[in-house]
Amino acid sequence: MSGFSVFMATTPVIVILLLLLLRKTPAHTAGLIGWAVTVGVACLLFRTALPVAMAASLAGVVASFPISLMVAASIFQMTFMIETGAVRRIVVAMKSVSPHDKVAQILMINVGFGTLVTALGATPVSILPPIMIALGYSSFVAIALPAIGYDSLCTYALLSIPAVVYTDVLGPLARDAGVTLTLKDAGFLFARYIPIVTTAIALGMFWIVGRAGMMARGFIPALLTGAVAGLVCHGMASIDLVPLTGVVAGIAIVALMALMLVVRRRPVFDERALSPEDIAEKSERKLVTAMSPWILLLCFATLVNLKALPFFDLLFRKIPLAVSIIPGKPIATRALWQAYTWVVVSTLLAAVFLRPTAAQWQSVGRKTIRRAPRPVLAAAVYFAIAYVIDHSGKAADWVPVDGSSNMVQIVASASAAGFGSLYGLIAPYLGLLAGFVAGSETSAIAMLSRFHIETASALGKPFHIGLLLAAASGIGGGLASVISPAKLQNAAAIIDRIGEEGRVLRTTVVISLAITLLVAIATLIWCG
Repeated sequence: MSGFSVFMATTPVIVILLLLLLRKTPAHTAGLIGWAVTVGVACLLFRTALPVAMAASLAGVVASFPISLMVAASIFQMTFMIETGAVRRIVVAMKSVSPHDKVAQILMINVGFGTLVTALGATPVSILPPIMIALGYSSFVAIALPAIGYDSLCTYALLSIPAVVYTDVLGPLARDAGVTLTLKDAGFLFARYIPIVTTAIALGMFWIVGRAGMMARGFIPALLTGAVAGLVCHGMASIDLVPLTGVVAGIAIVALMALMLVVRRRPVFDERALSPEDIAEKSERKLVTAMSPWILLLCFATLVNLKALPFFDLLFRKIPLAVSIIPGKPIATRALWQAYTWVVVSTLLAAVFLRPTAAQWQSVGRKTIRRAPRPVLAAAVYFAIAYVIDHSGKAADWVPVDGSSNMVQIVASASAAGFGSLYGLIAPYLGLLAGFVAGSETSAIAMLSRFHIETASALGKPFHIGLLLAAASGIGGGLASVISPAKLQNAAAIIDRIGEEGRVLRTTVVISLAITLLVAIATLIWCG
């Protein structure tokens, strides 16, 4: 293994990173260029047959459906809720939350509600900044807090799609190693990190708002929030309902803060500061009606994931709707079980309650078609890159050309030799980098999970250590949300503060690196 081989194997990531940082290239365009570079490097330097590279790319696109189609479905649902006025009603309700206790307010809105809506497919940076402005926070805070608040539970976003993809990517490798890896097992792995990261994120938010003084006031609530989040994640894994973890955790955090306010005899809600427009909106539509798409989605997600009911076994196991692209490795799409199907179903059924007009339906269709393609392409292309890298070094019959042409194995061997027993410190930062490059934790998991398994093997570690390293990397990928220029710009745009995201980024990048260090230290300790 030469240094040149290692460098060339990492070229796709380097190219994408340079495009993002230096040329400010959109993520989907950078991804397409990175895919072309990956195919070129794999075929020309690592002896990969072109048909293999193309088929692997297609397999990656199909494997991306849990995230790429979920992105499209979520955009459709949120556009529908915006056009019908449902989001306006929800915003009015949030404006009344804990007006006399900033610590509880910050945690309830940005961690609790932010986690809840992220789990259901919404985007906090598109919803929460106007609420924070209405509550009297600065534009800097209104941009930063929604971007960081839900990050600790990012693994459970979109009904835990990152955890689902983690299981799908590593499940076959686990079976080959004689190890069982279910979604329940993945839930336990990720849950180990949640108390640490949630507490650190809460303290980071307090630092942004009020520096050391607010950190001191919020220290106990931050610890309790981290503890409750961790207990919920562990508990949901225990009852094998990982897809609903983010929903339950968000509700639990809100309930915890509400209880603390009641104990301290402070109001949980106070509507006296609502404007006449807010009051008119409140009287026009009930909150439960506005939230009907999410309520229906929660009901459907529960029905198809409860093992005691027949739907999970039917939709997950008996009707896998598998697609055969790579010989001997069919991809089970499980389209009837996947969250994106039920997001669409719940949205269409909610029309009975929200009663959109024909003009509103047309607007929903136009805006969804305009908004969805780029993020869907961005999600799919990084999976394609990961699959080409995974299957590099294979001839047209899908048999490895030799034992030293696979790009993953080359970089894994170099990482094991370079970092040795300290690799546990590196894995979360690689996840942070991949999350920044790919734009999501799910894509970071798809790109790096096999790499961490190979590195653990090169280090002589047992398979479960590789799983832990991959989980730590996933947590790092989730923390990349707070340093994503696109997400910060989205938050700034929604409150007409374009340009301020750069100042926010300079603060949040330090917080992100510090929290990732805590994850890295914990990983190093747990890896032995």
